[in-house]
Amino acid sequence: MDDIDRAILRELQTDGRIAYADLGPKVGLSASAARQRLQRLLDSKAVQVVGVTDPMAMGGQAMAMLGIEVDGDPRAVADQLALRDEVVYSVLTSGGFDLFAEVVTPGPRDLLDFVNDVVRPIEGVRSVRSFSYFGIHTHRFLWDVG
Repeated sequence: MDDIDRAILRELQTDGRIAYADLGPKVGLSASAARQRLQRLLDSKAVQVVGVTDPMAMGGQAMAMLGIEVDGDPRAVADQLALRDEVVYSVLTSGGFDLFAEVVTPGPRDLLDFVNDVVRPIEGVRSVRSFSYFGIHTHRFLWDVG
């Protein structure tokens, strides 16, 4: 990844729907060259352009962070959770929990069912603490791309 690739990423973080005709000049390229550069980043899986939603704003949904303690390798539990659509993301960590998983369910009862019927029975799960969200205060994807 060179300086032009990083410039493309900075522009996409500001406006993921920017037209190539606008992107090219902002990063010192023609529109077609910007399109080719971005396509290379997409093909290499270094970049993914997606629409980001706020599940809490969509109404009727329950969202929580699950703090999970694991006996054994937490990656095995993370692999099982990754198979579930309710899991938005998971991270391996240290400290009081081995794994955090952010989940979105259709409603509070579904969240309870997910924790009790899906997460707790996974082999290696020792305990689960659910931190329900009241709302999302800050939600950004502006990473320093150098």
